[in-house]
Amino acid sequence: MSNQELMDEIVSEVRVCRKCRLWQYARNPVPGEGNLEASLMLIGEAPGYREDLAGRPFVGNAGKLLDRLISGINLRREEVYISNIVKHRPPKNREPKTDEVEACTAYLDRQIQVIRPRVIATLGKHSTKYILSKVNIEVRGLTAVRGLAYKEKLLGLPVTVIPTFHPAAVLYNLAYRSGLEEDFQKIRKELEKKT
Repeated sequence: MSNQELMDEIVSEVRVCRKCRLWQYARNPVPGEGNLEASLMLIGEAPGYREDLAGRPFVGNAGKLLDRLISGINLRREEVYISNIVKHRPPKNREPKTDEVEACTAYLDRQIQVIRPRVIATLGKHSTKYILSKVNIEVRGLTAVRGLAYKEKLLGLPVTVIPTFHPAAVLYNLAYRSGLEEDFQKIRKELEKKT
């Protein structure tokens, strides 16, 4: 099967998924979008209000900030792949619960295997905890690991994981902005390295 066929299969499964309670509260699933051969994959936490309406990740104010960060490292949104650890919006934008993450992340794992990114940027504590747990790294707090580059084998694939703040967190706490911008420059440098 081609990458497109494999991703279409994942998206079809997400659209009818009932593995956890989140589908009951959502208008639209938000499977993810972007270049299926992207060198950079961005993984957030969960869809928000605007994402739920549009069925697309990062389309609200946090998405506008993310778009600026992406263009700041000389890429376009269409050149990266953007997803979340859960594919339906939690009610009232609450954090996803452990059982919801466990029910949904098999889709994300399959997306990573289809895309085979060289760099994964985890946006926020939930995606950071999940991705680094896959390589046996325990995350006590995001600030302890943000901006570090973890060169690992994830799902059998060589990848560099760079944790950073979620763009939405920066909108609520501007003190995080310079850290987020610095981390994106680290992502750029990592992508510029020869493989």
